[in-house]
Amino acid sequence: MKKITKSNKNIFLKGILPLLLLLSFIFNPIKVSAEVAETEINGELMNASSEFLRDLDFETWQLVAYKSPLFEDKLILRVIGYPGNLRIDHPTQLRVESGRKQWLLDDKTLLNVELANDGRQAAAEFDLNELIKNLDKNRPLRLSLSGVFSELPVPPFVVKEWRSIN
Repeated sequence: MKKITKSNKNIFLKGILPLLLLLSFIFNPIKVSAEVAETEINGELMNASSEFLRDLDFETWQLVAYKSPLFEDKLILRVIGYPGNLRIDHPTQLRVESGRKQWLLDDKTLLNVELANDGRQAAAEFDLNELIKNLDKNRPLRLSLSGVFSELPVPPFVVKEWRSIN
């Protein structure tokens, strides 16, 4: 009797359990993206995509995309660095590349009173509306901001979040 019980345990541990785990991953895959959530921006709660990404120099940046009531509900991208590490001069355009396509996003930072009066000058806002309207797929992007970072890769799942806000 004992041999049969041991044999059943071995079959379960070596065969059935791994099969069940494999099937659970196939039918319920691990999500790779964060979701759009309510975030406080300019003193108001609004739906926003917030991601931390690293540029090619391994500096970390926070990218927050949201619909701004200040700009007629246009989609705005806020780029935030660590205060003290840099100073972003305004106005400056954000260059976006994807394959052979290029866009220059307008700087909206000085139109936002809260950011314009922030002495740290570690954040900038850009009009993301036209870029999102021109994208028909969730393609990877490369951002560059003159004098700040040369290339910041943006993965497709972040672009998908941005498109879901619009």
